[in-house]
Amino acid sequence: MADYGDRVQFSLVSGGAEPSYQVTNALGKTIAFDRNHHLLRPEGHEFVGANATAVFTMEQVKAAASGIRTAVGGAPRAARAVRTGGTGTRVSAAKLDEQFAAQRYEYYRNNRQSLPAAITEHTEEITALMRQGKSAEEAFGEVLKKYF
Repeated sequence: MADYGDRVQFSLVSGGAEPSYQVTNALGKTIAFDRNHHLLRPEGHEFVGANATAVFTMEQVKAAASGIRTAVGGAPRAARAVRTGGTGTRVSAAKLDEQFAAQRYEYYRNNRQSLPAAITEHTEEITALMRQGKSAEEAFGEVLKKYF
């Protein structure tokens, strides 16, 4: 992933246990791979809407690979079950929000000395930015730029 971009999205309709995925670089260009890591020409529907996951950052992928649970969700909504791959595994939207809270707190804890005390008043906005695919660091950075 690091060779091609800093964000990744997985297809939920890849037809196997391992998903197809597309990597996006800083310029917004994407390159797709099948479940065997070969180049893939998407048909157009694999990475759209309910057929795909949210976009994950490099930090989130590294955390997931190391066993720390992270995820990115869409707009806030009532708790519902979400299909997360060909295995039939289901994750509730409430669990995704818990994971955002854990990521947000971890970033705050690690950077407390350099953050203004009033940053805690902007928790909901930080979480909303994370739901849009931003890492905790990026979300905090945007709020800092906007208010401080």
